[in-house]
Amino acid sequence: MKTIQLRTTGSLISKKNPFKGRLSEIFTITHTVLYIMELLLFPFIFLTLVASALGASNKNEWQIVWSDEFTGTGHPDPERWGYESGFVRNAEKQFYTTKRLKNARLENGHLIIEGHREFFAASHLSDTPSKKLPKIEYTSASLQTKGLASWKFGKIEVRAKLPKGQGVWPAIWTLGNNIPQVGWPSCGEIDILEFVGKAPGEIHGNAHFRQNRKHASDHKIRKTKNIWEDFHTYSIEWDAKFIHFSFDGKRYHSFRVAKAETSGGNPFHKPHYLILNLALGGTWGGKIDNSIFPIRYLIDYVRVYQKR
Repeated sequence: MKTIQLRTTGSLISKKNPFKGRLSEIFTITHTVLYIMELLLFPFIFLTLVASALGASNKNEWQIVWSDEFTGTGHPDPERWGYESGFVRNAEKQFYTTKRLKNARLENGHLIIEGHREFFAASHLSDTPSKKLPKIEYTSASLQTKGLASWKFGKIEVRAKLPKGQGVWPAIWTLGNNIPQVGWPSCGEIDILEFVGKAPGEIHGNAHFRQNRKHASDHKIRKTKNIWEDFHTYSIEWDAKFIHFSFDGKRYHSFRVAKAETSGGNPFHKPHYLILNLALGGTWGGKIDNSIFPIRYLIDYVRVYQKR
């Protein structure tokens, strides 16, 4: 053992180093603490790595099978979109026009669906039904993929900026391809988004179907704040068992598909086509504030994914 020699009155005294033992003690304690931390942290690190790997796997399991990024200008792509025309449903006040840039156009990387208050006869509009129609006071547009594209199962995601004001009723939704044969609601309907201006603090996700020979639905409200101020994403993930509804990537509702089972099958096990529309007034939209016009519903993109 090393000694420290201290000179005193003519003699040497041998004394142990006090720091040697303390350093050894500190080293032992530190090593023990690190070992314990390693034992405690290993499961956490392992689970984190597994979760990360699974998350990456889940993200990679989807592949885009159809999309529109709305680049360019002018009319929407006719290979992707058709139009609904006229007064279509729900006692709504708008007349849906066809191939009219004032109501539907591509601009600055967006699809713009624009509502107007304007008075004239249907004969002034191109590609409209020839039958006599009620007086037109409002115009808008409804785009659909009917006859062009439809899907059974997958993920549908739309990034959009909603209009604001009493009477607006924008929607992102689907209908079953077989609606001409079986009618509504037997064809099934998935409301990826519905928003009504009279309830500005909420959005709606919904599934409509027929049950016991009557209309049935499964509905959820998602609270929001000033939703019209920015773009948001609205999506569903749809498989044979569930339709999951999400807002900005966060799930807020799950519909169990088996609830729609009938002796004739399940409408959510069959292909659906997509609709983007801006309705005004009607049975749910309610009274229209005429001071809000013109109003714009902006869609940044539509993307449809299916599993690899």
